[in-house]
Amino acid sequence: MLHPVLPPAPPSILEPVKSVELVSSSVVSSVTEQEGNQSQSQQQRYSPQFPTAGVKKHVVSQTVSTPNAPESFPPEFSPLSLGQSAELLGQPLTVGYSLQGDGGGAASPAQPGQKPPKLSLISGNFPPATTENTPSSQPVQNTIEFKSRSSTSAQAPPPVIEFKAPTPAQPAPTPTNIQPARQRTVEVLADKQVYDDKRRIVTAEGKVVVRFDGAVVDADRLQINLDNLIAVGEGNVALTRGDQVLRGQRFTYNFIQDSGELLNGRGEIYMPTAAKDVAFLPTDVSAGGVSQRPVSDRIRANQPLNNVTSPGAIEFTFGGTADARNIPPPKSGGVVKRLRFEAERIDFYPRGWQAKDVRITNDPFSPPELQLRAAQVTLVREAPLVDNVKTQAARLVFDDKLAIGIPRNQQRIDRRERDVTPAIVSVGFDGTLRGGLFIERGFDVVSTDRTSLKVTPQFFAQRGVETGFSNVPSLLGVKTRLNVALNSKAVVQGNGELTSLDLSKVEDNLKASLRLRQTLGDRNPHLLNLEYSYRDRLYNGTLGFQTVQSSLGGVLISPVIPLGNTGINLSYQTGAQYIDANTDRLDLLKPNRENDRISLGRLQGSAALSGGLLLWQGKPLPATATEGLRYSPTPVVPYLQAIAGITGTTSYYTNGDNQSTLTGTIGLLGQIGNFSRPYLDYTAFNISYSQGLNSGLSPFLFDRSVDNKVLSAGITQQIYGPFRVGFQTSVNLDTGKERSTDYIIEYNRRTYGFTLRYNPVLQLGGFSIRISDFNWSGGTDPFSDQQVKPVVGGVRQEQ
Repeated sequence: MLHPVLPPAPPSILEPVKSVELVSSSVVSSVTEQEGNQSQSQQQRYSPQFPTAGVKKHVVSQTVSTPNAPESFPPEFSPLSLGQSAELLGQPLTVGYSLQGDGGGAASPAQPGQKPPKLSLISGNFPPATTENTPSSQPVQNTIEFKSRSSTSAQAPPPVIEFKAPTPAQPAPTPTNIQPARQRTVEVLADKQVYDDKRRIVTAEGKVVVRFDGAVVDADRLQINLDNLIAVGEGNVALTRGDQVLRGQRFTYNFIQDSGELLNGRGEIYMPTAAKDVAFLPTDVSAGGVSQRPVSDRIRANQPLNNVTSPGAIEFTFGGTADARNIPPPKSGGVVKRLRFEAERIDFYPRGWQAKDVRITNDPFSPPELQLRAAQVTLVREAPLVDNVKTQAARLVFDDKLAIGIPRNQQRIDRRERDVTPAIVSVGFDGTLRGGLFIERGFDVVSTDRTSLKVTPQFFAQRGVETGFSNVPSLLGVKTRLNVALNSKAVVQGNGELTSLDLSKVEDNLKASLRLRQTLGDRNPHLLNLEYSYRDRLYNGTLGFQTVQSSLGGVLISPVIPLGNTGINLSYQTGAQYIDANTDRLDLLKPNRENDRISLGRLQGSAALSGGLLLWQGKPLPATATEGLRYSPTPVVPYLQAIAGITGTTSYYTNGDNQSTLTGTIGLLGQIGNFSRPYLDYTAFNISYSQGLNSGLSPFLFDRSVDNKVLSAGITQQIYGPFRVGFQTSVNLDTGKERSTDYIIEYNRRTYGFTLRYNPVLQLGGFSIRISDFNWSGGTDPFSDQQVKPVVGGVRQEQ
């Protein structure tokens, strides 16, 4: 039972309050529709009265000056000094009386014929809760509507109660700054509702549904204290707000402070809308209405789990890239949109939340393969797209067995960018420019809505071990990245790299570029790149890495254009640059020279057609934890497909040379097995052959076409359980020289995966981590048998 403390009897004299700083307070005042009968007793005139059902009465929040110290938030939420988590029913309330007259002396008891002083119940000292888009000065008209599904003989609550959120002390508004009141309605629907006029508590029982600010709370039982406007729901509590689903044993919400708590909570969070859905105060005036029908979570919670799909994943890549622009880097980035969680307690605030004994997973099945566990997690919203997450004793737990501590206890989540590397440092491998293994760490120097500047220092560890530490600057490097959004279609991008701080060789180690990317058109837009680059690095097959000393010009790139329903796609690009790069043509070089570079203008155009033909397709296994999703985030579909393509390129140089190529490619690719049985249940392969025809040769080395007959092949094979091995290679059949070869080891699970890759030809290696995202329908099971147990009446409930 809940036992709120009644106000004490009013004192005869209340000393005047000394002059103090005004603090916004939540004050509930009882005002009768009629001033009352003068023959009433003094106690009756001072005590709050409440009408019977069917008679409206208004409970209004006001702002007063009070010497009481304001309740404190957790330190993370102190900038706004908003209310603490909703206090439980039963917290003692401070009682005071406003003085009549000028307040300069002591107040005397009310005399016959005089109006009694106003009774004020002070529930806390809190400034107003505001959002980024809601003016704090805008008045709010709040009402609570009580609706019962059936009549009852017990005393019913009033059908409508009005209250106001606290507002700061401000001068009277002038006609120029008066704003219309924002409507905010809380609707309570239940099988039975009883009002206790002595304790001023409304009790609703039986399929209770509370709707407010776009949220729906289902509970077996709900109590609302009309003095401090605190609601407590118990028994199978479910909070549904937008795409968010939170369940628990006990839910407390303070309407005035706009904060609450959920005990023994578990549920699902849809990340793209979490910042909007979990905020109790709406961010615009249209969000405060009442839903037309309850969005109850109970049917969905009992529905079997089904329709499990994986729309994507987050991928972290630790490793060197070739730093060659025409080699695509390993995939990195992405989002996980939907998570499940359990927590012993969750406190909600207008700017975020704080949870105790937290378990979070992306796995829709139980027991989860991957969990994030923490003693405490606190999220504070710093801006509409920026959140700050702090954790205590955080660790990753694999299969409920292996736990790995997370060294970082604070992470800034910026949804304006895609840099998702969570580690303190990243480890990479680059055998050409950095001498092998190296370590790097990025720092945000500038980070605004439109501009970001990131600096990444590097340490070449393997070079230091092999050559010693006598020349420390040669073991250090740095990368910079600049991004400036001019508008929705134009972006300035800058990149700089120094692979040694030994400034005596700065010309050989410095690399930089500045590019303007402009999107042209709205439907099927083209992309225009205007760029200057210094010491650009490109990879040209068996000719290896080539350096373009400088380049100035632009390139226009088309979108992918489907050719009707043929399954054939077209893309093209055209460009013009002035280029300074290496050549082996002696007739173009001066007899006396310092290097082998020449400067020429180049006009180039290229177009490509490609398509595929599905030859055979098998059936996937059901998307369950033991079948189709045992080792894969999506059920594997066996298939066999033929591919074909043709690419044509022509280039013209200002010295009169030209180069034209036409390359045709045919291939076969597919996969066999469902990757579900313990061993040899998955084989993927690809093989393709390209034949090129040349007319003329480029005077430069970086774009010269020399690989006219190329065979590419690769295979990936499951060995046992989640382990797979594979390789991918391409060979120039005219010379027998490898263009590129990758050796790959994979460990794949439904929710996560690891990939180790090494390329001896390019002398590059990398380590990638995948964390899968899932969508699903229906309810999910608790994490494990050791789940958070509900506590009722001080007794832990075993289930």
